[in-house]
Amino acid sequence: MKRSESRILTTHTGSLPRPKSLVDLQLQMSRGEPVDSAILSEIVGEATRRAVGRQLECGIDIGNDGEQPRESFFTYVRYRMSGFGGEGRRPPAKDVASYPTFRELFQTHARKSLHTAPPRAIGEVRYINRDPLDKELAQYRKILQEQPLRFVESFWTAPSPGIVACGMENDYYSSLPEYVNAVAAALKTEYETIAAQGLVLQIDGPDLAMERHRLFADRPLAEFLDFLDLTITAINGALVNVPRDQVRLHVCWGNYEGPHNFDVPLDDLLPHLYEARVGGLVLSMANPRHAHEYRCLARHPLPRDWLVIAGVIDTTTNYVEHPEVVAERIELVATAVGDPRRVLAGTDCGFDTSTGVGMVAEEVVWEKLRALRAGAELASSRLF
Repeated sequence: MKRSESRILTTHTGSLPRPKSLVDLQLQMSRGEPVDSAILSEIVGEATRRAVGRQLECGIDIGNDGEQPRESFFTYVRYRMSGFGGEGRRPPAKDVASYPTFRELFQTHARKSLHTAPPRAIGEVRYINRDPLDKELAQYRKILQEQPLRFVESFWTAPSPGIVACGMENDYYSSLPEYVNAVAAALKTEYETIAAQGLVLQIDGPDLAMERHRLFADRPLAEFLDFLDLTITAINGALVNVPRDQVRLHVCWGNYEGPHNFDVPLDDLLPHLYEARVGGLVLSMANPRHAHEYRCLARHPLPRDWLVIAGVIDTTTNYVEHPEVVAERIELVATAVGDPRRVLAGTDCGFDTSTGVGMVAEEVVWEKLRALRAGAELASSRLF
C-alpha cells in the first residue's frame, strides 16, 4: 500500500452512489426476477465509468469501481458461492431496538435494504463461480485506461467471513466457528484473485465492531471478543498467500445514522485487530460517536509498518465537512500515530453499501470527496 510520503493521500471505503437504472435492475435480480444480462452489463459499465471519473475529478488518490456491479458489500457472494438461499432475518442493532420512536424512523429507510432480510446458509458454502469477479476486474482495467487522469493506486473490496456468517444466518453448519471457517475458505479464492491483479485488497469487516451490539448485544463482552479472535484467525488463514502490506482491514460500527451508544469502544478492539495479517486499518473517526478515538492510536500504537486510513468524512449526514475540519481531524490522527506518512484520509464507510439506500444525496457525496481532498491538502501543508 502507498504511504503518504510527501502529502496526505486520499481514499474512501468503497461504495459510491448508483444510478437509479442500476438500482432497479439490482433489486429486480435480488428478488429472483429475470434481468436482461446484456442491458445489466451495459448499465454497470456506464455506472462504473462514471464512478471512476467522478473520483478522479474530486481528487481521490486511491480509488476503485465504486462497487457498482454489486448489489451490496456482502450479499453479492450468493452469486459466486454455493450454499445460500431463502431469506434470513437479521436481529436489529441494540440502539435501534432500544428507542421505539427512533426505530419507527429508522425502519422507513431500512425496509429498502438487502441487509435486512438477506439469504441464509442452507448448504455447503464453496466458491464456485469466479467469472463475475474476473469480469469486474477486466472492466475496471479497461475503464482506467480510458481516463485522462490516473489513481496513485487502486483498491478492491471483499467481505470478511464474519460479516457473511453473521449477516446471512446459518441453517446448515453445526456451529458459528464452523460456518465462519467455511466462508473464509471460500473467500480465499476472491482475496487471492484480487491481490494477484496488483490491487490493494480491502476486507470489509463491520462485524469486528458492529456485531457487539447486534448478534452479541445481550452477551458478555468476552464472548464477542472470542468471536473477533475467531474471525481474525479465519481471515489470516484466507490471506496466507497474500502479501500483508497489500491488505487493509475496514472496521466499523454500522453505517447508519443512529444513537450508537452501545458501540464497543475502539480501545477494546485494537489489541485483537492488531493480530490480523494485514498492513493497515480503515477506521471511522468522523461521526460524533467515534471522533474522539484517534487518541486510542496513541494508547495502542500501530504495529510496525502499519498504516491507518482515518475516516474524516461522515457517510451518514448531508453536512459537507469544511476543509479546515477535515484537516484538523487528519492532524489529530497524525499526532496520535506519530508519523504523518502512516496516515491516509478517507471516509467512515461507504456511501451506498446496499444498492439504493445511501443516506447522502449524490451531489453531496462528490462535494464531500472534494472537501476530503481540500482538507488533505491543508493538512499536508502543515504536516510536511
